[in-house]
Amino acid sequence: MTVTLPSPASPLKIGTRGSPLALAQAYETRQRLAEAFDLPQEAFEVVVIKTTGDNRAMIDADRPLKEIGNKGLFTKEIEEAMLSGAIDIAVHSTKDMPVAQPEGLVLDTFLPREDVRDAFISPSYSSIHDLPSGAVVGTSSLRRRAQLLNRRPDLNVVEFRGNVQTRLKKLENGVAECTFLALAGLRRLNMDDVPATAISPDDMLPAIAQGAIGIERRANDDRAAEMLAAIHHAETAQRLAAERSLLAGLDGSCETPIAGLAEMQDGQLRLRGEVLRPDGSEAIAETATGPAEDGAEIGRAMAASLLQKAGPGFFDWRD
Repeated sequence: MTVTLPSPASPLKIGTRGSPLALAQAYETRQRLAEAFDLPQEAFEVVVIKTTGDNRAMIDADRPLKEIGNKGLFTKEIEEAMLSGAIDIAVHSTKDMPVAQPEGLVLDTFLPREDVRDAFISPSYSSIHDLPSGAVVGTSSLRRRAQLLNRRPDLNVVEFRGNVQTRLKKLENGVAECTFLALAGLRRLNMDDVPATAISPDDMLPAIAQGAIGIERRANDDRAAEMLAAIHHAETAQRLAAERSLLAGLDGSCETPIAGLAEMQDGQLRLRGEVLRPDGSEAIAETATGPAEDGAEIGRAMAASLLQKAGPGFFDWRD
């Protein structure tokens, strides 16, 4: 089919959250599409949509995500805008995306993945091993909280919400002695001045799909499908198929500490997965290798194995 390309007079509308990182990801998508089809950037309009998860009062109060909803906090309003036709595509941090999309929408385009690692952020220390006993550590991630308490049960982990800039400001104000951010976000924002130290996945396995930009569209929008195919990165998609299959098999949500990372080595896919008790008292990890095209099945099999090892009640909260 021959697509009718957008133009400045009739632009393709790109929906996004309004945080600096979300906008940087939308601008990267716009640039890649413009270059792929030799179009001016004005042929694409970035539309900012405020989501429930962006509520300033909840961020300032450091309310845990598990108290106010789940991953849909950052997508619901954007997806409603797409279904209504107000936007044509939506750009997301894939790690924020539920594994199932609303009827009529598909998430099948991924840009080349950035660095997957977490970053340790502190003006005074360079790693969690350097922190004194009882140090206050800030994070809004249940995965990071559980991993930290598993490795360093002597730490005091407190809730720490907000975008990159908000969290850095809280650190500056002494709310905590360190925090953690995805290294990909810092790189996309060109924040080279942040006191960040990359953490090896061997020490802290990252979140499922960390560092990957996903682009969602209407299932029946052939023009968007064809245009997005031109910027789709197949290897990233293969890796995410394994990771998101693992997440789906574990029924992952913002209330479940899950980590996972798929990597390509000599044409083979290597998947690592980890589940933890929310209080960090126990962690179960597995590694599997197989053909890249079998990634989804590898993820499903690993999820079943991890659940069997964990047993009932593993994810229960212990206050």
